[in-house]
Amino acid sequence: MEITLISPAAAEIWSGNRVTAHRWATMLSTLSHSVRTQQDYEEEPCELLIALHAGKSAAAIENFSTQHPNRPIIVAMTGTDIYGDLCANPQVLSSLELATRIVALQPSAIDVLPEQLRDKTRVIYQSVSRPTEPSKRRCDFFEICVIGNLREVKDPFRIVEAVKHLPKSSTISVVHLGAALSENMANRAKLESEKNERYQWLGPLPRQQAMRRLTNSRLMVLTSIMEGGANVVSEAIVCGVPVISSRISGSIGLLGEDYPGYFPVGDEHELAKLIHRAETDSDFLESLATNTAKLAPLFDPASEQLAWKNLLNEL
Repeated sequence: MEITLISPAAAEIWSGNRVTAHRWATMLSTLSHSVRTQQDYEEEPCELLIALHAGKSAAAIENFSTQHPNRPIIVAMTGTDIYGDLCANPQVLSSLELATRIVALQPSAIDVLPEQLRDKTRVIYQSVSRPTEPSKRRCDFFEICVIGNLREVKDPFRIVEAVKHLPKSSTISVVHLGAALSENMANRAKLESEKNERYQWLGPLPRQQAMRRLTNSRLMVLTSIMEGGANVVSEAIVCGVPVISSRISGSIGLLGEDYPGYFPVGDEHELAKLIHRAETDSDFLESLATNTAKLAPLFDPASEQLAWKNLLNEL
């Protein structure tokens, strides 16, 4: 089958959605399909359109539907689609109505959809290949990893504010990986790195280096205001790194309602308490690790590939 995969993120920005698009293209090629990945639909012949992001891909979805009304469209929802634009942007709902199938990255996303769209929605967890290198975690300090491009929806400096509330005895050190998507974000990240000895912004790293840095961390922290189902959560789980996350639906859908590692969105005081507890309370850290280890099979690449194979067979 000839497939066009629309990923509106710019090629030079290695975002979570870009990672997802690249993995799906590789996976679909493995299933013997011909896949072309691009930012917009350019009216080239194809049998199936897969669009990542209902809002940003709305023009491509409408264009393809108009030209090929009998050909299938799969729309994969992102966090801003589900938790930001679904009610505010009519293009999002229009894209989902035009879709033959909708893909959600975690099950709680289905609850947000209008009832008439739920039957055609399928959950496909984002898979991660297990690292081949063993972790090399430092014992002289407690390294925390934050991975995500610096933009408002990620609340990227919440971790900076949190570490300011740690006691002097704490050995917590934060490394932040990700591109700054504005000059203001870059300037603040540089300034915080200079004046805060617990925080270091490393900018965007090649994927393998980022995964190695994650694997060597004691904890991964997600501070986002909204997520559709953050790829970095599944990466941390598969790498055996416990997760602390803002209590958002996208993370609850991946980690479970009763996961012990949540803090209220935007609350640096509670975040500071949690990361300090993880540093000093081995039983708490072990409970986080045990909970995430149980979830690792959900993110097996073979499972994701089978889910896509089954979805395409439906069409």
